Amino acid sequence: MKLKVAVLVSLCVVSGAQAGNKPGSGMNLGKCEVLWVSISPSGAPISKDAFPPTADLTVIDTDSNGSIDAGEFMEGCKSGLIRIAR
Repeated sequence: MKLKVAVLVSLCVVSGAQAGNKPGSGMNLGKCEVLWVSISPSGAPISKDAFPPTADLTVIDTDSNGSIDAGEFMEGCKSGLIRIAR
């Protein structure tokens, strides 16, 4: 499971630099939901340690508890802070 999460999460690019994207430039709700279910099939929060070390998750981890839950992930995704690497 950890390997699957690491591989799927590595497909995501999360960085503070992307916060400058124009509003609404994130993925649509359907793509965000599919990505979240792929990363966390049980719906459990994901440890920030599961993300690549270059990822800046401080903006997404709004409650500063060290993990990303579904709500935080969806908000970050919709606002353009999480993208699928191309």
